[in-house]
Amino acid sequence: MTKKIVVIGMGYVGIPAAALFADVEGFNVVGIQRRSKRSGWKIDWLNEGKNPIGGDEPGLSELIKRVVKKGTFRVTDDFSECKDADIILIDVQTPTDEKGIPRYESLKEVSKQVGNYMQKGVIVVIESTVAPGTTNNIVKPILEKESGLQAGNDFSLVFSYERVMVGRLIKNIVYLPRIVGGIDKESTSRGVDFYKNIVKASIHPTDTLTAEVAKVVENTYRDVNIAFANEIALMCESLGIDVFKVRELVNTLPNDPSNPSSNPVRNMHFPGAGVGGHCLPKDPWLLKYGVDTYGRFKVEPNVIVKSRELNTWMPTHMADLLEKGLQEAGRDLTNAKIAILGVAFLENSDDTRNTPSKPLYEVLEKKGAKPILHDPYVRDFELPFTKDFNKVINDADAIVIVTKHKDYLNLDLNLIKNKMRTPLIIDGRNVYQKEECEKLGFVYKGVGKPH
Repeated sequence: MTKKIVVIGMGYVGIPAAALFADVEGFNVVGIQRRSKRSGWKIDWLNEGKNPIGGDEPGLSELIKRVVKKGTFRVTDDFSECKDADIILIDVQTPTDEKGIPRYESLKEVSKQVGNYMQKGVIVVIESTVAPGTTNNIVKPILEKESGLQAGNDFSLVFSYERVMVGRLIKNIVYLPRIVGGIDKESTSRGVDFYKNIVKASIHPTDTLTAEVAKVVENTYRDVNIAFANEIALMCESLGIDVFKVRELVNTLPNDPSNPSSNPVRNMHFPGAGVGGHCLPKDPWLLKYGVDTYGRFKVEPNVIVKSRELNTWMPTHMADLLEKGLQEAGRDLTNAKIAILGVAFLENSDDTRNTPSKPLYEVLEKKGAKPILHDPYVRDFELPFTKDFNKVINDADAIVIVTKHKDYLNLDLNLIKNKMRTPLIIDGRNVYQKEECEKLGFVYKGVGKPH
C-alpha cells in the first residue's frame, strides 16, 4: 500500500528530505511551498525536475530529476494535500528577531493549516529547529485545536531535527545519526520506523524536549568554539603572530579513544570574517529563550551570549582592518571602492542567510565607502550584487574576502593588481599568504594575521 508523505517547506531541508523519501518504494511525496515573490518559482522548477538549490550539491539534481520522472514527487501550494497524508513533515524557517526572540509566524500558520486538514492516525514531524519546549507548548495545542484530535491518542507528534549542511545535504541526511523525539513512546517508535527508510546511520530515540535541546546545543557548541577561535585570532593579531600556525600546532594533539576521560585531542576551529547561515546565528538565542520561557529557574548563559556577540562583531573587525590597510596605502575610506568577494555565507553555495557580507556592507556604507558585492553562485539577495568579477575589481581600492568560494582561491593577483586603483587585500578566510601578497606589492591584512 502506497503511503503519502507531505513535506511543507521547499528549502535546504525540505527539498532533499522530500526527494529522498520519494525515492523509497511505496512512498508518494507532495511538497508544499508558498507562492511567495521570493520562493514561489521553486514550485514550477521542482515540478519540471530541476534543482533550485545552487552551488555544489552532490547527487541532489539527479535525485530530483529521477523522482519527478518516476511520478513519486510533485510540489504545490495547496495545503488540502494534508487531508489524506500518512506522514507530514514541517520544514519551515524559524528565525529570531534582533532581540533573540523566535519568530514563529510561519510555524504557527503551517501548524494551523495542518491541523485543519490532517486525519486521525497521521504522524506529524517537526524538522524545523525550535526553542526547547516549542513542540509541546506551541505546535501541539494548535494541531489539537484545529483538528479536534488528541496528540498521543489520535495522532503521533515527533520532533526530529535535521543535521544538514549546504554542500552535503543528501550525505548528512542519509549518513549522519538521527535523533527522534516523540511526545510519547508510540510517537517515538513510529518516527524511528519512518526514518529507517532513508537513514543508513544509527537512529536515537528520545523524548521531544531532549531532542529539541540537543539540536540547539549542537549548533551553540559550534558557535562558542568559533568565538573562541576568533578571540584567539584577535590575541594573535595583538601579539603579531599567525593564528593559523597556532591552530595547526594546537591541533597536533592526537585523538586517543582508548581513554576518553583523558583524551588529549584538541579541535580548535577556524576564525574568520563572521558566522552566517540559518542555524548558528539564531540557535543560541533559541536555547536561551527556551530556558527563559519554560525553565524552572533562571540561568544566565554568559559564555553563550558573549560568544554570539563576538561572532556578530567580526564583520566590524573586518571593516577596522580595511581602514588600517587603506591608511597604510595612503587612501581614505570615504568614497573608496571596496570589492567584497562573497555574498553566500558558505563557500561554493548560494545560501545567503545571515551572511556576514551584509553587516560588513552596511558598516562600510555608513562610513562613506562605496562597497560592491560579488558572488558567482547567488541567485538573489536583498542588497545589490554582481556576478561580473571585472566589474568589482576594476579601480577597486580594496578586495575583501568574506567567503572562501573556489573561484577566489587561485586568482591571478598580478593581473588583479593592475586593474585595481589601490592594491589592498583584506583576507577574512585565510585564502592567501601575507608574504606572497606583500611580495607582489599588496598591502595585506587578515583575520588572525600579524599587522
